[in-house]
Amino acid sequence: MSTFWTESGLFRRTGYQSESDLEAAIIKVQTELFGSNRIYLDVKKKIGGKTGPRNVPDGYLIDLSGQRPRLFVVENELASHEPLRHIAVQILEFSLSFEAEPRAIKTILFDAVHKQPEAKARCEAYATSHGFRNLDHLLETLVFEGPFAALVVIDEIPDNLENVLARRFQFGVEVLELARYENATGEQVYKFEPFLADLAEAVYQPQRDGEPSAKTHLDFSVVDTIVVPAREEGFQDVFIKENRWYSVRIHGTMRPQIKYVAVYRVAPISGITHIAPVRSIEPWKDTDKFVLNFAEPAKEIGPIPLVKNSRVKALYNLRYTTREALERAKTLDDVW
Repeated sequence: MSTFWTESGLFRRTGYQSESDLEAAIIKVQTELFGSNRIYLDVKKKIGGKTGPRNVPDGYLIDLSGQRPRLFVVENELASHEPLRHIAVQILEFSLSFEAEPRAIKTILFDAVHKQPEAKARCEAYATSHGFRNLDHLLETLVFEGPFAALVVIDEIPDNLENVLARRFQFGVEVLELARYENATGEQVYKFEPFLADLAEAVYQPQRDGEPSAKTHLDFSVVDTIVVPAREEGFQDVFIKENRWYSVRIHGTMRPQIKYVAVYRVAPISGITHIAPVRSIEPWKDTDKFVLNFAEPAKEIGPIPLVKNSRVKALYNLRYTTREALERAKTLDDVW
């Protein structure tokens, strides 16, 4: 059993009594779990066409963190409920219902947002600042123009769940684990990795017209490129000779929009030197990682070097960016 110690005592991992128990925990930690620029709507209403499947999503997540709003259909699940098959079936039916009855889904969102004054005010403020006519226009765009995406919140991620979902669906499916721990006095704490946490890392906009560089956040809605670190042997033998890069962990949400992969070659080169268009992203063996197959051989770019004493440090893990950012960058500091 997983445990950890604090000054409040020893905390042991405890399960949820039911899905409603899990959903109560989600509501309790929703701001930290999803981020302050995302709105969780705990609304359960049937969706689907007259002849197609009808089902009830556990909720919806409206993402207002980027220049383009995104909508996620939410499935909350307990690992004890045979989730591999159940989740896959639920998500498939959600996607079919979403396609068959978008107008009904927009109505559900409209009613849910109006029942939460704070959520309504945030959506209206976003609509005003991002060129939408009103709240109705924003919701119309979310449902009719945005790609379908699903979010699974589960108490414990089973082996191969993400691999199974990646093999079944071309659209984005994100999986979050929300674990609960409790001490002898009944105090509870929660362990989770926030939604798209590694995309929320601060980046700097380059200086313009004498203004100081501005700290902002990476807009995941426009991300189209990943940068992977590589040692020289792997770069030559795989990236160049095999025209692919494998055993890469990529967010399910991001996978459908990745169009390019660039490589950062570690010391002594210490810089981004090549980029390749991505033909396909497929599960890598029986793991929750992926292989990126190139559409054509990688081409030289830059180089975009790591600068001594710079703000951005040497890359040891995958990072997200855009092709545009790489094309204009002189150093890694210009990318992130």
